[in-house]
Amino acid sequence: MTAITASAPARTHATSRRQWVGLLYVLPAVAFVVVFFVIPLGMTAWMSLNNWPLMGEHSFIGLDNYVAILRDTRFWNALKFTFYYTVIVTIAIFAVAFPLAIFIEKPRPLTNLYRTAFFMPAVVGFASASLLWSWLLNVDSGLFSPAAFDLGLTEKKVNLLATFQPAFWSIIAMVVWKVAGFTMIILMTGLQSIPQDLQEAAVIDGAGPFARFRAITLPLMRRTLALALILSVAGSILAFDQFYIILRGGPRNQTLTAVYWIFNQSFVSFKLGYGAALSMVLLAILVALSLIQLWLLRKPEGLD
Repeated sequence: MTAITASAPARTHATSRRQWVGLLYVLPAVAFVVVFFVIPLGMTAWMSLNNWPLMGEHSFIGLDNYVAILRDTRFWNALKFTFYYTVIVTIAIFAVAFPLAIFIEKPRPLTNLYRTAFFMPAVVGFASASLLWSWLLNVDSGLFSPAAFDLGLTEKKVNLLATFQPAFWSIIAMVVWKVAGFTMIILMTGLQSIPQDLQEAAVIDGAGPFARFRAITLPLMRRTLALALILSVAGSILAFDQFYIILRGGPRNQTLTAVYWIFNQSFVSFKLGYGAALSMVLLAILVALSLIQLWLLRKPEGLD
């Protein structure tokens, strides 16, 4: 009994020591989150409650910036376009990434080469990719329009960025080229995590490819799909580089995104307080959409 009693403080001390060691391991990550997320978020929230010009003293105005957002038709039009773009580009990304993930999932000749080739555009920054496609889409010195003219596909060189539909779909093509490889890798890891025994048992039972995909693949990939979908939707709602570098919001301000309008109000009109309020509204929308997606793609009860 004495030995057991004497060992209890030792176990308590060892447990406390492990807790402190664990805290030291996570402390850098906590500090990173506090410095680069919590503090900037608090500063942005405070700025949104002020009239904060670029130069001069700021003044507290309460919720006036948020009231002004309700009357800002340009912001709501930009938000509507952003949602439209998000839906279209997310569908396009998954339509390309899922078949690619299925294609490269199984080991076969040149699989590693295919994986590398499909993923390579993802390592290019959005600004660099936008500059590249800005040149490719140039009506005179680019690639697409002059090539179509030289091949006799068009009667003259067509400016793909002059009207909304060609410009919009050109941006969609660029983003799919840039992002599909990254989404492909995420989906591939989900496919590889599915037990092969389930697929083989379904084949023995006579299930076809579509039935196996619907009854086995999709249910077991809910978490992977949720991750890929949240990343795609969040990235699309925050779209800025491609619309700023390639289109500058044109033609005729038809491709103004929510982030582009926030940038315009903050760093062109120098309404930093109003821009901060717009940012907080967009953050709330992002959080709400992410929670909805997680709820829709939650794991059904009884599914391991």
